[in-house]
Amino acid sequence: MQEGVMREWLESSHLAGGNIAYIEQMFEAYLDDPTAVSDEWRNMFDSLPTNDHAVDAKLSDVREQFRTLAKNKLKQAGGQSSVADQKQVRVLQLINAYRFRGHQHANLDPLGLWKQEEVPDLSLAFHDLTKDDLDREFNVGSLAVGSETMKLKDIHKALEDIYCGPIGAEYMHIVSTEEKRWIQQRLEGVRGKPSFDKEQQTGILRELTAADGLEKYLGSKFPGAKRFSLEGGDSLVPLLKSLIRRSGEQGTQEVVIGMAHRGRLNVLVNVLGKKPQDLFDEFAGKHAANKGSGDVKYHMGFSSDFATPGGDVHLALAFNPSHLEIVNPVVMGSVRARMDRLQDPKGDKVLPITIHGDAAIAGQGIVQETFNMSKTRAYQVGGSVRVVVNNQVGFTTSKQEDARSTQYCTDIAKMVQAPIFHVNADDPEAVVFVTQLALDFRNTFKRDVVIDLVCYRRHGHNEADEPSATQPLMYAKVKKHPVPREIYAERLSKANVVSEDDAKQWVQDYRDALDKGEVVVEEHRPMRKHSVDWSPYVGNDWDVDYDYKVSKSTLATLGEKIAQYPEEHKLNSRVAKVYQERMKMAKGDKPMDWGFAETLAYATLLDKGIHIRLTGQDSGRGTFFHRHAVLHNQKDASTYMPLNHIKDDQGVVEIYDSVLSEAAVVAFEYGYATAEPKSLVMWEAQFGDFANGAQVVVDQFLSSGEQKWGRLCGLTLLLPHGYEGQGPEHSSARLERFLQLSADHNWSVCVPTTPAQVFHMIRRQQLRPVRRPLVVMTPKSLLRHPLAISEMSDLENTGFQNAIAEIDDLDPKKVKRVVLCSGKVYYDLLQERRKREQDDVAIIRIEQLYPFPAEEVAEIMKDYQHVKDFVWCQEEPQNQGAWYSSQHNFWAAIPSGAQLTYRGRAASAAPAVGYLSEHNKQQQKLVDEALTIK
Repeated sequence: MQEGVMREWLESSHLAGGNIAYIEQMFEAYLDDPTAVSDEWRNMFDSLPTNDHAVDAKLSDVREQFRTLAKNKLKQAGGQSSVADQKQVRVLQLINAYRFRGHQHANLDPLGLWKQEEVPDLSLAFHDLTKDDLDREFNVGSLAVGSETMKLKDIHKALEDIYCGPIGAEYMHIVSTEEKRWIQQRLEGVRGKPSFDKEQQTGILRELTAADGLEKYLGSKFPGAKRFSLEGGDSLVPLLKSLIRRSGEQGTQEVVIGMAHRGRLNVLVNVLGKKPQDLFDEFAGKHAANKGSGDVKYHMGFSSDFATPGGDVHLALAFNPSHLEIVNPVVMGSVRARMDRLQDPKGDKVLPITIHGDAAIAGQGIVQETFNMSKTRAYQVGGSVRVVVNNQVGFTTSKQEDARSTQYCTDIAKMVQAPIFHVNADDPEAVVFVTQLALDFRNTFKRDVVIDLVCYRRHGHNEADEPSATQPLMYAKVKKHPVPREIYAERLSKANVVSEDDAKQWVQDYRDALDKGEVVVEEHRPMRKHSVDWSPYVGNDWDVDYDYKVSKSTLATLGEKIAQYPEEHKLNSRVAKVYQERMKMAKGDKPMDWGFAETLAYATLLDKGIHIRLTGQDSGRGTFFHRHAVLHNQKDASTYMPLNHIKDDQGVVEIYDSVLSEAAVVAFEYGYATAEPKSLVMWEAQFGDFANGAQVVVDQFLSSGEQKWGRLCGLTLLLPHGYEGQGPEHSSARLERFLQLSADHNWSVCVPTTPAQVFHMIRRQQLRPVRRPLVVMTPKSLLRHPLAISEMSDLENTGFQNAIAEIDDLDPKKVKRVVLCSGKVYYDLLQERRKREQDDVAIIRIEQLYPFPAEEVAEIMKDYQHVKDFVWCQEEPQNQGAWYSSQHNFWAAIPSGAQLTYRGRAASAAPAVGYLSEHNKQQQKLVDEALTIK
């Protein structure tokens, strides 16, 4: 028959869709067993370009081979095929149609509201098959149902059960044949009817009872209070518990979960094991007086240990704001830090789980950014399990034509070829089966996988909302629809698995347990000792003492190490020149520049065994060609990092050029830094202007995470900032925004102006026992400014100067004006003053604007108590920069009775002008006004 089918294919429309499907099935059969196909087919496949017949062999090679055959009209393919052969082709086309499009007819919506379009491909008639064919035997190809041949009616029923039941599987978009076949074998092998024993079924029912019971309890105890109920999506609880149990069985040690508000309280109590009484206290408004400003209960994180067949698994639910989806890259960063700590590069020991809403996963751009990061060197975590609690409505938006432009809310996942399993949440056994399938796929292929839990929302967006005002038909159905626990209890009762009395008793037992207020999760275990000790960093303020000393000999040795590279590593001529100059700096023959001092700071930390992670769009080279931490061989494109060759037992250094993203990347690095205090974690913006692409991360996490949630984080942001006439998009890192967010000593904001300062600042960030963010306005033109240099002696046994006094030999008694400033403008002022040979104006640099170094500035001011004229000078417009947010500190620093005036650009809606000539005029004017005493 196969020879006839081959002829049928060649004499038909060559490569029409159905024929392609047939070829693919024959090729898969050949890959399994070359003897399973006829000699003609085997010879054909044997002649293809191969890679040991890898299962990922491109089908395009097969197609191209057959195009050639068809064109040449091979004699052995001549003749007319039999009707039976044509029918066989049609049956295989039908099987493939269900694999591609069966999900469109699956029984997914618990409410039955989905309007499913007609899919002609799934009808027998579309494939020229009739009722007369139903009792005929056909070869099933690669259909994994345990038989080589079946009657058409049985094939059709199996396809309906597998692909149009409570599970809708989308996986045929995946390129990898191996991955597709893996899914087919497991999906088709159970024919849509996964088997669970009595113990598993009763366990699922108990978990649904807990999910339903908590919501009803909270609804009666705290009527009208916001809790963002899980009701309708109750199967999320057995889904998560099944996921954790199975992952532990397979060797996972830690699970990190990120989710928004929907169902969060239920997950906290019924999965992570938070004490119900603690939750009730939060509803009642009780809180500890020393816990910062706090946050609402459905934003709070939690940690616990969970017993599984493979041992206890540590669970961490990430803290998150109401900004939907932004927690996902935070989770990824936390997972990557744990992987690095456990020396787990493949993600075998740590599992990320992210839980999404249907409206948010389709609507929020951060989702695409996070998917895009999933397979990159800097951000891969071995795949994530992504669960969508698809309650078919986003606040009050439920019409698909309003919510998204795709058929499914999960279509974005296809960009990374993630399989997507849609499942009816009212069928908890299907949910658990899909969950296990998804986890096994992730652990096998280390790729993202999506579970679309199609459910509904029993109440409004929150419990005080009235959903029928905007979704009248949906909520008419919801009111009549039984809860998942009732549906499953009835199903088990009819199967004689659980009696009605037992099911009712479990409801009462759970309510009684809630009354007691103790942990209700059987698998909950007392948490083992934390793998990371944060206690050394708790309670310390920014000015705490630390050991900043480094010897001259150590600096000299490390300086030469970072200036060396293998002779055979051919460098670009300009880069080679940089390294020649660095060797001179290391030997003390030349003052050091910014790039050398920064790299030397990293080397001193690596010498102490400290781990360093730096990412950014151009972090290896540096946007402004100054860092060159990663050297590229001009002959073979191989790379070399001198920082990796300090000594044998040095710390690990990771420097990655990032994906072109700000929001997801900064969120990822925040997550990493909150999970690993012993690492120096840095993100560098290409230009500081682009950092506001991550404004949500700055506002909701970096600036306020400690105050709201008690989360320490040592992330450093390097933000190139300075006015050099490059226009409004390449001048300002929006210093004013960071200063406006500064309070409670939540972070440090620094504007270093010398190589020695950046050396000390980087070391201070990691060596002092404080873990709060550091925001740095890094320079651009100063990287090569002839005055912005330092000597090796400036690094020895000294630390960061929060304020720098006048450096020229001025007589303080002659000084009539003191100019305070930060950043690059200092050098403009200094050069102009020296040009004028002016000795009546002193210039003081504030290198740390927040927390303001009042004591150090006061010490400097002792020489100027007689001065009445003080100026704050800045490059930024008056409504930007440091003036508005910090002038209260400047006023407090100057002597009583003195006057403080502003010199700088006038207020402006844009950060900078777009014309170099206008920039130069403005710059000269502000320098003149700052130095000229009238």
